[in-house]
Amino acid sequence: MLLELYAAACHAVDGRRRVRAMLQGEADGPWRVLAIGKAASRMTLGAFDALGPRIERALVVSRPDHFDDDLRSLPNVTCLAGDHPVPGEASLAAGEAVLAFADDVPAGMRVLVLVSGGASSLVESLVPGVGLAQLRALNEWALASGIDIETLNALRRRCSRLKGGRLAARLAHAHARALLISDVPGDDPAVIGSGLVTAAAAAGALPDGLPQDLRVLFESLPPASPGASLPAQLVGTLDDALAATERMAISQGFTVRRVAGRADGDVVACAHRFAHEFALAAEDVVLWGGETTVTLPPNPGRGGRNQQLALAAARLLAGHRNLLLLAAGTDGTDGNTDDAGAIVDGGTVSRGRDEGRSADDALARADAGAFLESSGDLLYTGPTGTNVGDVLIALRRPPHAGFDDGEGPRDETSDVSPRRLGRER
Repeated sequence: MLLELYAAACHAVDGRRRVRAMLQGEADGPWRVLAIGKAASRMTLGAFDALGPRIERALVVSRPDHFDDDLRSLPNVTCLAGDHPVPGEASLAAGEAVLAFADDVPAGMRVLVLVSGGASSLVESLVPGVGLAQLRALNEWALASGIDIETLNALRRRCSRLKGGRLAARLAHAHARALLISDVPGDDPAVIGSGLVTAAAAAGALPDGLPQDLRVLFESLPPASPGASLPAQLVGTLDDALAATERMAISQGFTVRRVAGRADGDVVACAHRFAHEFALAAEDVVLWGGETTVTLPPNPGRGGRNQQLALAAARLLAGHRNLLLLAAGTDGTDGNTDDAGAIVDGGTVSRGRDEGRSADDALARADAGAFLESSGDLLYTGPTGTNVGDVLIALRRPPHAGFDDGEGPRDETSDVSPRRLGRER
């Protein structure tokens, strides 16, 4: 049931479906398509579904494993892989390709720009005075320190020739518009992809904790060139995904409650809040979504914020065999792994302990993925074709044979099926 609810969330904001629906009935004439982000492949396929041979050329930038075979088979499509989550040489090469693509568009031609989460890392073209090593240092510091995405993207815009509406400015000679899948709080186009298609307000003060060498760098940069804004429409948001999950749960006869606000900030604090609200709720299903932050220790282990949250919550669910919780990224990836997240229950901690693992130690070392592998609770989906942030789904299972609310032994004849999908281990 949890997998069906998660699938409903992802399906509701699938890039192909949402772009195809938005473009139905578009006027005839040639188009060019530029797509950047984790959902770029599916979004581009949606554009081809609607526009077909009217698309004379497309450039698609995504993660190496996020390109559909159907897209690669099209003769007028160029697929480029950038680096993620930390930009690298491939990101710079993709950034130069994006600029060349924009400059090559004939005046007045229709251009469709498709942007989804992950775009900030996947493409970059740096302003003079900033090198790749400094860009990588900025992103690595941000990932380790747990700063919010708005602050990170404001810093990215200051050293970019693409972000902050500067890509939009390069397309000023064309008839360009943008469709966006949002993975950011507030669904602000100026934050999605660090504002590739939307100019942002002037940058504020540098954040506390920024390493001194990076602080000196930003203080030395000249004022950024002005950006522009394209007409932009949202085609997928976290609220859309959670609403679809709620509808699915109600259709199955469950009562549902959505936690107010957005999950953000420290991952363990969010895990505690969600598990606490779930345990006290009268409803069968409790939903929440957002993106938490993890402050990484030196030499972190395997996992991501969803796996950290799931394991932190599992400690609180221990012994309650009727309570289950799914924490997963809607893009199908989590942190430095290719797992989407995890499904945990009241026996997760004890199963990992039986394999010689400590939940407390795994959380302290940001190694939740290794623990959840041993407990059998990782969730693998592969790329989903969307990216609107993370979903948290808790389910209260009615008591039945083989499950209890205590720490007693589990009836293995009633064990839940493995949660790893789509590949053999």
